[in-house]
Amino acid sequence: MASVRIREAHEGDCADILRLIRDLADYEKLSDQVKISEEALRADGFGENPFYHCVVAENHPAPGEPQVPLVVGFGLYYFIYSTWKGRTVYLEDVYVMPEYRGQGIGSRIIKVVAKVALDKGCSQFRLAVLDWNKRAMDLYKALGAQDLTELEGWHFFRFEGEAMRELAGK
Repeated sequence: MASVRIREAHEGDCADILRLIRDLADYEKLSDQVKISEEALRADGFGENPFYHCVVAENHPAPGEPQVPLVVGFGLYYFIYSTWKGRTVYLEDVYVMPEYRGQGIGSRIIKVVAKVALDKGCSQFRLAVLDWNKRAMDLYKALGAQDLTELEGWHFFRFEGEAMRELAGK
């Protein structure tokens, strides 16, 4: 029987990470928004001062099976700072290929990121989910997450492109 191992991503995983990012975007019906490249992932995640960190779920075939290990999921995270709570980890994306769901892989990825957060002295672990993704929301709640939209009414905003340039006066 195959086994899945959660491990820190390596620079050589960038092609697989990008493949999974595209799969996630397709699943979320937002594939037109993916602009990142394998080269950008490599430069931004594996340089001297990485902008992000990542863990991957790697499926290892059983002994004697002809397949090679396959990256079947990932969790991409980075550190932010809360003016109220201090050090915080933000899980930008967690994704597991559909045929590997239901095996606890997503939960294992989340737990690894939680351990990293505690090891780094973080007081919070944040993530966001689309409002239609009930399966993910149910998982996060089952793992102990609080829905800040329900509890506190938070709405998240972003500036990008022309709006950012206007703000910056450029």
